[in-house]
Amino acid sequence: MERFNYKKSQDVLALSASFTDFAYKKHCHEEYAVGVTLRGIQQYNLDGQYQASHQNGVMLFNREQSHDGSSYDKAGIDYVMLYLKPDLVEEIIGKKELRFGSPIVYDPELARNILMLNDAVQLRQNEAECSERVFDLVHLLAQKEMDTKLWLPQDNLVRKAKEIMFCSTEDVLKLDNLSSEFGMSKFQFIREFKAQAGISPYQFFLNCKVERARQSIEMQKDVYAAVADCGFVDLTHLNRHFKRVFGVTAYEYMLQLN
Repeated sequence: MERFNYKKSQDVLALSASFTDFAYKKHCHEEYAVGVTLRGIQQYNLDGQYQASHQNGVMLFNREQSHDGSSYDKAGIDYVMLYLKPDLVEEIIGKKELRFGSPIVYDPELARNILMLNDAVQLRQNEAECSERVFDLVHLLAQKEMDTKLWLPQDNLVRKAKEIMFCSTEDVLKLDNLSSEFGMSKFQFIREFKAQAGISPYQFFLNCKVERARQSIEMQKDVYAAVADCGFVDLTHLNRHFKRVFGVTAYEYMLQLN
């Protein structure tokens, strides 16, 4: 059985999920993602390294950090996840960039704060209360500094390529044109990008389109506008890729936000 419940407050997107056989396709998010495993063992490859979060494990994802995800066994998993926009984090703690060095920690205080904020958003509690819980959680993340290391800028090729792809999600990825920007063949470019980013250029570009579609749905509450704005062939095309990243179709996601 699969269950993915998304709810959104003014400041944060919250997910409460439960599944057995479902597996996330490799993807990344523009936001920071923090969550707690409630039951079972959640396994995933994070930047090419295997991770396993057991019960009460706090999962910490840096923004644009590629990962997949599935249950370790047929017993399945229950977990919650919060998505925090980078500009919101900066507004709360200043210009400092959060960068998690430990992908999984077992910290009861941090887990409790994540769960309280998730409950507040899922139950659509007072917006002021949700905002205060976001504020407290972000400050706690910054204060803990659990093996957190200063973020080093990505390789110039990856950073520039990502900027180009972010600005052209309504188009088709043209690898020959993109690789020529760096004086490379398309195969040289694929190799260098994947080595630095942990995800192929096509996977990253498709992920950008899905993320943009999600943002469009949140703003316009119109899946067909997201199809047109983000260059998908039709709603079926969008739904197929959307479900691989978020566990629900774009249409189901829209209904959950209403």
